[in-house]
Amino acid sequence: MTNKKTIKAEDLRSARWFAPDDLRSFGHRSRAMQMGLGPEDWEGKPQIAIINTWSDANPCHAHFKFRVDDIRRGITEAGGFPMELPAISLSESYVKPTTMLYRNMLAMETEELLRSHPVDGVVLMGGCDKTTPGLIMGAVSMGLPTIYVPAGPMLRGNWHGNVLGSGSDAWKYWDERRAGNISDEEWQGIEGGIARSYGHCMTMGTASTMTAIAEALGMTLPGATSIPAADSNHIRMCTASGRRIVNMVWEDLRPDQVITAASVENAVTVAMATGCSTNAVIHLIAMARRAGVDLDLNDFDRLSRTTPVIANIRPTGDKYLMEDFYYAGGLRALMSQLAPKLDLTCQTVTGVPLGETLEGAKVHNEDVIRSLSNPIYKEGSLAVLRGNLAPDGCVIKPSACDPKYFEHVGPALVFDSYPEMKAAIDDENLDVTADHIMVLRNVGPLGGPGMPEWGMLPIPTKLVKQGVRDMLRLSDARMSGTSYGACMLHAAPEAAIGGPLALVKTGDMIRVSIPDRTIEMMVSDEELAKRRSEWKKPEPAFARGYGWMFGRHVKQANDGCDFDFLETGFGPTAGEPDIY
Repeated sequence: MTNKKTIKAEDLRSARWFAPDDLRSFGHRSRAMQMGLGPEDWEGKPQIAIINTWSDANPCHAHFKFRVDDIRRGITEAGGFPMELPAISLSESYVKPTTMLYRNMLAMETEELLRSHPVDGVVLMGGCDKTTPGLIMGAVSMGLPTIYVPAGPMLRGNWHGNVLGSGSDAWKYWDERRAGNISDEEWQGIEGGIARSYGHCMTMGTASTMTAIAEALGMTLPGATSIPAADSNHIRMCTASGRRIVNMVWEDLRPDQVITAASVENAVTVAMATGCSTNAVIHLIAMARRAGVDLDLNDFDRLSRTTPVIANIRPTGDKYLMEDFYYAGGLRALMSQLAPKLDLTCQTVTGVPLGETLEGAKVHNEDVIRSLSNPIYKEGSLAVLRGNLAPDGCVIKPSACDPKYFEHVGPALVFDSYPEMKAAIDDENLDVTADHIMVLRNVGPLGGPGMPEWGMLPIPTKLVKQGVRDMLRLSDARMSGTSYGACMLHAAPEAAIGGPLALVKTGDMIRVSIPDRTIEMMVSDEELAKRRSEWKKPEPAFARGYGWMFGRHVKQANDGCDFDFLETGFGPTAGEPDIY
């Protein structure tokens, strides 16, 4: 890591609060002294914000309550002064209707916390699904030196000697329970064994995907995202991150030097190789565009065609979890395998290029982290389909679905709401076969509201009892990154704004071709025009507050679901006049 001072103490941003001999700065200093601080705490020292997303409602971040002290120690050791600033926690486990509704709120909060406080750099503490993109989006827009500290995955789950993966095995065993194969007592045992330590999901779900993307972008210390939350190496990583951010302030190393078109392409490539969550598409588009990089769905599909999945981790893989991935060498080892496909000259928060951070990385288990010549799936994790049902695209994870659905024609079975679908799937007289394509609409960014993770429609109980475990499903919603199956998601434009998904009817034939990247409803243009003339726009979900703002400014899934007024290029932000 580098350690080169390029700015002077008097040029620190925080000095504008503490250094002047005027009444306003007198107030700043006196209130600091009210808390027991003195001039030695602010004079000539970088003031480092720690944006902490801990809360009692977020089990993934339970350890942040004391990890923040490890970060503080590193900041102090390096000659900085820590300032903890709590932010909305966004617990995937508890927030309704979905944390996606509030990702942009976290991004706004992060940006404004940094803008309004006397800080020179920031450590971001996140990990649970939406916290990684939300924190990084806000910090990128603010533009202060930034380092990301990931929560780390939880330990492997266990039940009756079976290794459990959070999310993935929940869906698996829930189907077995619906089929009558698991008792209430056994189900309680699974509940108690599937998540047995703090940390985020230990499958390659959205949390692990997004932290891996943060590292691939260059925003974390090398190897930081692979460390299990309960491992003592996680403590050392937190402290090292605290030390490093102080030097980043002196070096004036900011996100715009790290997140570039090349590092974003690296991040897409790494995501595809990990068997990433479908949510990666929405979040990385939003993060990239905050940095002025015009990433779109075509870039994901292009890189997916040339990047094999080499991380054998559930749900794409069939056996291993993130703890195994760490012991096998972690993300540094995976990126060393991908080196021929990466731009190794990209800057990282270490102050040295990506290539240098990968030196010495080794694979310790070649079944967990495969070579490019021995992948678990020959293409990348995701594919983008387009056609008259989704002209702006929809996303599927072919690496985690039954190959028999790669080419399929079947009738639609349409549901207009989640409650309607939920009631229908348990009806043993439901007119459905494994050839049907289940369609759930009005659950996108506006329709959801907030685009909940409802896109992995449960297999109807009638079919579950027949042994069916996968079928094609289509929606304008998202699905959990821990999910699997033949689910076509993020259909854009969404039904709630009159996208073609609003026009499909039960019985319409739909043709899907993953190799050709197409999805078409076999209905004439004349019939579709007639249906469009009869379509009525639904009432807004919110009439006030944050939801009202969300409904008027959120963009569609193919554009990352950011607010239009927050993207780079919308307009300048007010400065910081000396009078304040």
